[in-house]
Amino acid sequence: MNNSRAVLRSGLTLALIGGVLLISPVAGGAQRPSASSHVRVAPTSLKTPIMFPTVQEEAYLRSLAHHVSAPFATTSANTLINQGGNNGQETVVGSPKVYLVFWGNQWGTESTAGPYPTFSGDPQGMALPLEEMISGLGQNGELWSGVMTQYCSGVAAGTTTCPAGAQQISYPSSQVLAGVWYDNSQPAPASATQSQIASEADAAANYFGNTTSASNAATQYVVVSPTRTTPDGFNTPSGTFCAWHSNDGFVAYTNLPYLPDAGSNCGANFVSGPLDGVTIIEGHEYAETLTDVSPPGGWIATGNQNDETGDLCAWIAPGSSGGAQDVAFSTGSFAMQATWSNSDNTCMISDPVVGAQPNLFSLSTGTGLTNVPNTSNTFTVSSAVTSGVSQPVNLSISGLPSGVTASFLPSAINSGGPSTVTLASTTAAVPGTYPLTITGTGATDTVSTTLSLTVATPNLFSLSTGAGLTNMAGTSSTFTLSSAVTSGVAQPLNLSMSGLPSGVTASFLPSAISSGGMSTVTLASTTAAVPGTYPLTITGTGSSDTATTTLALTLAPPNLFSLGVSSAVGNIAGTSSTFTLSSAVTSGAAQPLNLSISGLPSGVSATFQPSAINSGAASRVMITSSLTTVPGTYTLTVTGTGTSDTASTSVSLVVRPVISTFQANLRAGKEQLKVGASRKMVLSTRVTHGFGQSVIVRVLHVPAHVRVKLSSTRVMSGRSLRVTVQVLKGARPGRYRITFVLKGQKRSVGLADVLIVVK
Repeated sequence: MNNSRAVLRSGLTLALIGGVLLISPVAGGAQRPSASSHVRVAPTSLKTPIMFPTVQEEAYLRSLAHHVSAPFATTSANTLINQGGNNGQETVVGSPKVYLVFWGNQWGTESTAGPYPTFSGDPQGMALPLEEMISGLGQNGELWSGVMTQYCSGVAAGTTTCPAGAQQISYPSSQVLAGVWYDNSQPAPASATQSQIASEADAAANYFGNTTSASNAATQYVVVSPTRTTPDGFNTPSGTFCAWHSNDGFVAYTNLPYLPDAGSNCGANFVSGPLDGVTIIEGHEYAETLTDVSPPGGWIATGNQNDETGDLCAWIAPGSSGGAQDVAFSTGSFAMQATWSNSDNTCMISDPVVGAQPNLFSLSTGTGLTNVPNTSNTFTVSSAVTSGVSQPVNLSISGLPSGVTASFLPSAINSGGPSTVTLASTTAAVPGTYPLTITGTGATDTVSTTLSLTVATPNLFSLSTGAGLTNMAGTSSTFTLSSAVTSGVAQPLNLSMSGLPSGVTASFLPSAISSGGMSTVTLASTTAAVPGTYPLTITGTGSSDTATTTLALTLAPPNLFSLGVSSAVGNIAGTSSTFTLSSAVTSGAAQPLNLSISGLPSGVSATFQPSAINSGAASRVMITSSLTTVPGTYTLTVTGTGTSDTASTSVSLVVRPVISTFQANLRAGKEQLKVGASRKMVLSTRVTHGFGQSVIVRVLHVPAHVRVKLSSTRVMSGRSLRVTVQVLKGARPGRYRITFVLKGQKRSVGLADVLIVVK
């Protein structure tokens, strides 16, 4: 709706203040809310938006114009007249595109319903029918969009009928819903101003990459605010509108509040359902943006309060002539309002598409491009249908300097689509600025656009390592690789090395640097590396240059040694044995060795004296076994670990069984006994080696008439038994030595005796 619409009501006076039309009550007249709330303008320093009034406000405005029961009459006063353009714009040029912006994180969590985004913070489900309706525009030959194709751009102001050959508003040649952006970076303002809404629309254009006038010629941005917000005063006592559209000189945009918050005042159940107002109001703003893209420079009914195509048919009851109704699209059936048709002189819900339009298109590339020699850059060439329908387009480029090549991906597009262009240069490219021309050759149109290519000074670098390096086989050495920027700026480098002999490896720390930085290089060789001198090449591969440097590696003979032992080692369990470990230098020079041994059986330990020697020296090795060591033959491995070599030798360890021995002791002295007397004594044993064993006790040299009684004739070594000596009648006086013989296993014997004196 155009902002200049205002009509006189009985008892009201008009005043024009600062370009805003105010309506004030005359004394004695009927009182209404502040009349400024009934003027279709927004009090802002930006371009005045074109507002769509609420159902209540529209009824009131009609009453002021003395059209109480019908919309503005279908007469010549409603004829839309071309205003000659505003900022050079009258209508949308090219196949229409709509970008939806769901503004603010109040929309909640995003999910999908088929191909369409939906939101947890959308309590009435406004988003889905909005997306589906816009997606259905221009599909399957629907003719609601046909009404707008009778209007055109590029004609003289005052034109009411477009002449042949004029640039008609295009019937959509591709899906109108070009993109959806959920801007949840922060909350939408509780009551956004027009300036904030315009800024959000500009942000959306940048988000979708539409940064040129050409990419926005057929584009409109619908900023959808979340529930319980009042953008520009929507759903407040002074905000008597449902939506509005405007243009900030960069993009055409629509302020689309959360319409279900206003209920029936913004179309709920106007035709058949609670979300009727969503599609009616967005269809209204879409049609008016097509026909008056930069208000008020497009098609306006100057004879009827400067209304636009949707205003003349707003809120006409279903079933009435030109009334709202459900319209079938390929994506579903949605409530829509009619729009004004000059050719029919009435509100039309559908109309034939105006005859064939030329198939035209435009190309755009954005800003210039800077390229460093020996690198590549990409940019996007965009195309847009400016008239008619899409067509195949072959792309080419001219003006490339020597050393620069271009490739398109894809090289052929349909107008309306993009292509990615890669410019690749070599080090031979001469620095300078070159104008490039990108040409699109279609079936019915050929267009071109230009791009400035700046070839910058090349980024070059050098590498250096210093003097050569000597490495002894079996060791590692390090050196520093330095780099320097010789032209342009620093660049990332990947480092590598070639020419390494067998048995030598190289590592870089770090393996990637920026030119001007350094890396520590470690060369590690094995004893298999063949002595000699080898030229190595270190290469740095950068994003725009590759450089090399050389280094001479001298491999010296390795320091090697051998180990040996004289003979096998014998050991009786529970004892210690020794052997000598000898070493010899077999190549190079002596080196310190750490000695170790493996293969020792359980209960056996080994010590080296000393435990570290120089190759060429010897060490004494002591092997100690325990009594629990299982007899047997074991192969031990003795290893010497040097700084540049490791060698080992084996020795055979023979562990023999342990022989257990014991001692016997009779705790008695010289015993004097009379006939008939007896004496008790204790015969004890002690293990002197090995384990306890069963011992048999025998008594020898017992004189006549003397009785020796043992508590047992068998005892375990380590224990004792009782001995009783008794002198019987008939024993002759004298001195007698009684001997106790204790015999164990494997020839172990114990002896004890006692001296008996018989009186």
